[in-house]
This record gives sequence, structure tokens and C-alpha cells, in this order.
Amino acid sequence: MKRADHRGIGMTSMRTRERLVSRLADEGIKNQTVLEAIRNTPRHIFVDEALASRAYEDTALPIGHSQTISQPYIVARMTEALLGTDDNNLPKKILEVGTGSGYQAAILARLVEQVYTTERIRALVLQARNRFYDLGLHNIKHQHSDGSWGWPEHAPYDGILVTASPKEIPQALMDQLKMGGRLVIPVGDRDEQQLLLVTRTAGGVEEKILDRVRFVSLQAGKL
Repeated sequence: MKRADHRGIGMTSMRTRERLVSRLADEGIKNQTVLEAIRNTPRHIFVDEALASRAYEDTALPIGHSQTISQPYIVARMTEALLGTDDNNLPKKILEVGTGSGYQAAILARLVEQVYTTERIRALVLQARNRFYDLGLHNIKHQHSDGSWGWPEHAPYDGILVTASPKEIPQALMDQLKMGGRLVIPVGDRDEQQLLLVTRTAGGVEEKILDRVRFVSLQAGKL
């Protein structure tokens, strides 16, 4: 079966994507491989068709089920932090908690060898799976599960990225992070959250505040 051509026209065209990439660079995103992944990933297929004309705005958009697709700047910021600055020690195996639309996983899949992604809402898992197939992203494994306990069967991970905010970092995720691995996670309540970069070291953990953010809360259970 032939896959769809997602180069787009009008407000979903490559020219529109280029404007977004230029804006992200102006806002401080320096990693060229991250910018290239965003340039080559058709964000408009990850939102409802009625919102496709807004897909390359630097803003979060609703995807149903009280969830959103993250603002492109935040996707780029989190991805850049997860990859780190050492080109000789790039992560190969990543766990994403909170698949949502699948957009963040699709960006990661262009940059690392293997992505494992979990989502508690079955309808979103099924939509994301179809998008991954349509884009030929075969290095993503997905699971319908409560992401707060991670995906221990495939641990340890070089990096973990969380796209919903717990009030504190789940210990289960730290336990699945390899030594020297990085966790990028928003932490806080609904009114005040901080995006943290947490590195696991022999002496414990190192935390760095990256930004103030607003994500949906990390919820338990499956829907």
C-alpha cells in the first residue's frame, strides 16, 4: 500500500515549516539535527484536519480527550536537552511517557535508534500507531499503559522524556534510567510547573531547571 505524500500545500507546505524552523532557531534552539527533524516531520497530520492550517504555528493545539500536542518550541527544547551536547555519547534507546498525538515520538525516532512510548488513552495509541506506520517510522514501539510506572521490560534507557506533569518525579522512572542517562520532565501542579533535566550519576541525581511550562497532569490508570 502506497503511503501518503505529506509534503503539503498552502498552510501545511514546506515553506510554512521553514518559517517555523527559523522561528525556533531565533528562540534559541541550536541543535541542527533537532531542527532538521522538525523540518521533515509533517505536524499537520498529528492534529485534526480542521486545525491543519495552524499546525506550524508555535503553539499547543487540542487533540481531543482533554490532551494537547505540545508547542513546537517545547518539543524542540525537550528533545535538545535529552540529546545532550556530547556527539560521541548520544542516547540510543529512549522511553517517552505520554504518546499523545505521536508527534514527539516521531521527532525522536528520526534522531535515535529506538523509541518506546506509552499512553494511557487507547484511542490516542491507535491514532499514533497509524501515523507512525504512514510515516514509515518502524523504530517506535508503543504500549497502552499507565506511563507512571514506565516500561520496565526494556529498561535501562539512555533517556526518558515525559510529556505530562507529575507533582514529583516517579521513582519507577528513575529506576529505569541507566547511569549517566537523562530524564526530561515537567514537575509541579496545574498552576506552576518547571521543566527539569535530571541526570542520574554515581553520586545520586543532578537537576537543572530548563523552563517554566504548562503540561497536562500525569494521570494514573488506563482509558
